[in-house]
Amino acid sequence: MKNKCLDVFLISLLGLVSCTFPAGQPDSATVTPPEVMPVKTTTLPPQPAASLIPIELPTLQSLQSLGPHNYPQDVNPLNGLPVSNPENLKYPPLLVSISNFPPTARPQAGLSYCPIIFEMWIGDGMTRLLGIFYGDFPQQLAEPYPLDDTQTTIPEASVGPIRSGRLPYEYVRQLFSGYLVMASASQVVADQLSDYSNIFGSDLSDPNSAMMEVTQLEALAQSGQKEVGEATLRGMYFDTRVPEGGKPAHSVWLFYSYLNQIFWRYAESGGTFQRWQDNADATNFIQATDRLTGEPLQTSNVIILFADHDVKSATVIDISLLYIKRGQALLFRDGQKYDIYWTTASEEYEKTTGKLRPIRFVDAEGNPFPLKPGQTWIEIVPFYTPYWETVDSEIYNRLVYGDQPGSGFWAVRVHAPK
Repeated sequence: MKNKCLDVFLISLLGLVSCTFPAGQPDSATVTPPEVMPVKTTTLPPQPAASLIPIELPTLQSLQSLGPHNYPQDVNPLNGLPVSNPENLKYPPLLVSISNFPPTARPQAGLSYCPIIFEMWIGDGMTRLLGIFYGDFPQQLAEPYPLDDTQTTIPEASVGPIRSGRLPYEYVRQLFSGYLVMASASQVVADQLSDYSNIFGSDLSDPNSAMMEVTQLEALAQSGQKEVGEATLRGMYFDTRVPEGGKPAHSVWLFYSYLNQIFWRYAESGGTFQRWQDNADATNFIQATDRLTGEPLQTSNVIILFADHDVKSATVIDISLLYIKRGQALLFRDGQKYDIYWTTASEEYEKTTGKLRPIRFVDAEGNPFPLKPGQTWIEIVPFYTPYWETVDSEIYNRLVYGDQPGSGFWAVRVHAPK
């Protein structure tokens, strides 16, 4: 595959079928848990927030449903919401590789501005995020703000920390007609990627030092259009009405590894799921925020997407995402859980135009299944990953061995792909 790489050297001033509950201990690559582990949930005090110039968004008016084939000119086809600058919809999405480990990467900057975020396994119990920036971009800072207790400051609002590329990024890039931003990649991975820019950090001792100023996002999207052309973003279906047939979902406990556990908790007041993650200690769940705004991360849709993982080496994992006729998925929206399917199969559009479309979500009959307008967070897990309803707890042993159908407290327990 031919690389089309425009290196941007930046020096920042700072970085399938429902299964029954599983048995057994965590995988050998993770820490073996004790029999009982007390857990403390922590709500952090407000983070030092960037004073962003606010974006005035148009109202959604009386629209209830839109897509999957046509969208109003001022509506983002990746989240079903109006944008303040429809001209931005002409540019290809930017797919930014964002760090999740080590935990010093958190809180990440800019995730709340992504209509879609992918989270995927990268080996050694860790996950990485691929945020899609499209439509309205975060704006410039009104003034600098402290980054941490060392009083180091960033003179400009930045997105990141940006980390290296991974094999599945190329499939997502093709599906979303996008342009990739990463902090380089190993040669075996880079050879499989195309249409990307590299962002480099300033501190070789800090893997999370690579940041990208928000003023460069829009410029890079414009220049990326020369490489990949205009985006073809059709196929996602949105509806404000709550679909029938769901089951209660108060929370989703997602276990990637013993030191990488996530809670998505439904906040009825806002109608969104909020993210909490342990601090790589399995004892302290911290609410995730956006470093740019200081506000909690919250998403309209959480999707557990089951896909085949192919382990090339300990840290090189391929994931089958292209030309899948029907894969299993779970959708959590509006405090409900739905069994749905995902597809990237070539249909009439692909056969006629020769272009790919984003992942589509359908019901058992193949009809488009509605997402809630707003951000979608897609958790990619191995296709054999079990899930079940468990007890209301934050203690590992109670969660993993709990079995309480009808509780509305869902558990998804990833076993390391081999």
